[in-house]
Amino acid sequence: MESGTQTFQHRPLSVKLWPPSHSTRLMLVERMTKNLTTPSIFSRKYGLLSNEEAEEDAKKIEELAFATADQHYKKEPDGDGSSAVQIYAKESSRLMLEVIKRGPTAKDGEVGDKTTALQETVFDISGGRRAFIDAEEAEELLKPLREPGNSYTKICFSNRSFGLDAANVAAPILSSIKDQLTEVDLSDFIAGRPEAEALDVMNIFSSVLEGCQLRYLNLSNNALGEKGVRAFEALLKSQNNLEELYLMNDGISEEAAKAVSELIPSTEKLKVLHFHNNMTGDEGAVAISEIVKRSHALEDFRCSSTRVGADGGVALAEALTTCTHLKKLDLRDNMFGVEAGVSLSRALSLFADLTEVYLSYLNLEDEGAEALANALKESAPSLEVLEMAGNDITAKGAASLAACIVSKQFLTKLNLAENEFKDEGAILIAQALGEGHGQLNEVDMSTNAIRRAGARALAQAVVNKPGFKLLNINGNFISDEGIDEVKELFKSSPDMLGPLDENDPEGEDDEDAEEGDAEHEDELESKLKGLKIEQEE
Repeated sequence: MESGTQTFQHRPLSVKLWPPSHSTRLMLVERMTKNLTTPSIFSRKYGLLSNEEAEEDAKKIEELAFATADQHYKKEPDGDGSSAVQIYAKESSRLMLEVIKRGPTAKDGEVGDKTTALQETVFDISGGRRAFIDAEEAEELLKPLREPGNSYTKICFSNRSFGLDAANVAAPILSSIKDQLTEVDLSDFIAGRPEAEALDVMNIFSSVLEGCQLRYLNLSNNALGEKGVRAFEALLKSQNNLEELYLMNDGISEEAAKAVSELIPSTEKLKVLHFHNNMTGDEGAVAISEIVKRSHALEDFRCSSTRVGADGGVALAEALTTCTHLKKLDLRDNMFGVEAGVSLSRALSLFADLTEVYLSYLNLEDEGAEALANALKESAPSLEVLEMAGNDITAKGAASLAACIVSKQFLTKLNLAENEFKDEGAILIAQALGEGHGQLNEVDMSTNAIRRAGARALAQAVVNKPGFKLLNINGNFISDEGIDEVKELFKSSPDMLGPLDENDPEGEDDEDAEEGDAEHEDELESKLKGLKIEQEE
């Protein structure tokens, strides 16, 4: 891309907000159907809808939401339609939540009350203080699991530290119900125990739960390392139907990651895989990539804060090309660099269902950010969350990001903090957000060397959006006059403007800025006069 003012000469942008096209309405129905049939904390409580029932409910929801929004639009035909879009989205979300909480409906001929059938399926002792549990307390706490004919299918022992005595109490109880268990949460259940005792406890639980046909397993926050992973060998090796696996903050090193890949026999049904906050490194990422390659149904992948560099990033990116159903991707806080960023862009182009992507602090720079933005522009039509903070992106990279943002009309959150956009980049982003984006509620452009013109442009872009909640432009170089202008724009809704306590009015983004804010603004606005963001017809 050439430098200079020619960089920003593009065709005018025109966005028609209401009514939505037939294809957009169908896309919303499809998206709601997938949400209604995707396992979640709600489905574990209320039950999971079948594909047929979910599709029928999704069509009804869309029709009702459209009718409500269209009625609103007809009352203000001179509006741009953004408020109708917002009502359409809010009403869809409200009705979908009602359906989720209703749960699957009983079929003809079924006996019994669905609500009663779902009662007492979850056994959870994680509430209260985080503490050791002894044999006597274990006997008392686990008493409900001994009751004949109990219907518990989900257990959560998180936040209570089991020693050997408590584990030996739990073992026969779990053995008696293991054939009915589908979800097991053993996160943070050995805290403070000596390593030898902790490994013995894990071996006991692993042995007694071996053969459970689980769809959900959480072993997070246990400082497992390779020894801990192998302590769970019996349990892991017996799992062929896992849909959700959580191994966060577990000290998963290269060797531990290889052990996980080795021990889990099948990930064909895996939809959620979380490896957050481990010390995996490049070689460990290669091992994790082998798991990802086999997980064709994966919808939610998190491998953030895992010390993965360029080689590991490339391996993960290549593995992700097999996961075309991905909805949520979180790779934050790694050391990918440009090469891995470009490699990842090839995978992103395949993710039509992606709704959330977290790519902050990956050392992407302009080249990596541009590749990712260009890929996202052509995919992920329903993207709701885009985070690319802390990547050394300048105004050059902002042009591609802005073009991407224009196409993401379902965006609710945008985080581009801690980059180097300055005013030129900030104004590009502001213009991208200016039209449409009726569901947008949060924008973070803090710490970007933005001055008065950029701050004003961002404020003007979001202040009148229905449902908008927070603009963060803290940590920039906005003059006192600029601060006053922004506050004036938000005078009717001051809570929508984040704190400005770290703003530095005297800050300089280069040595030539001594001539003052006003002169800087005049020059910038002259350069960017008539600036438009290119969008395909």
